[in-house]
Amino acid sequence: MSSLAAIRVHGTAWTTNEIVGTAIAIPGFCFWSLARLQLGQSFAVLPQAKELVRHGLYSKIQHPVYVFGAIIVVGAIVFSGRPMFFVLLLVLVPLQLTRIRKERAALEEKFGDEYREYRKSTWF
Repeated sequence: MSSLAAIRVHGTAWTTNEIVGTAIAIPGFCFWSLARLQLGQSFAVLPQAKELVRHGLYSKIQHPVYVFGAIIVVGAIVFSGRPMFFVLLLVLVPLQLTRIRKERAALEEKFGDEYREYRKSTWF
């Protein structure tokens, strides 16, 4: 038995996929949670421009909730050991990119040059 498979949960040894998937998903979830907390009252289901959040993770990444959400999905797919589930990303990513475009338009309309400068100084 490899050292990776030595991790046991309820008496069952984890596979390498389960260990690697968990190692991807847990940090992704932690950073996703932090990003969501840092977004605070600016969180909205529909794209809105309440406030230009520029602190914490948002000082480096424009859309950390989406980035780390995708990482969680990748971790879950690796955990499952079923590569065919990567098709989920083929659906999820274009949907998220569409939402990002709408959010960017709302933020640019409300904050103008301030938002454009923010975008230049951050990733994605």
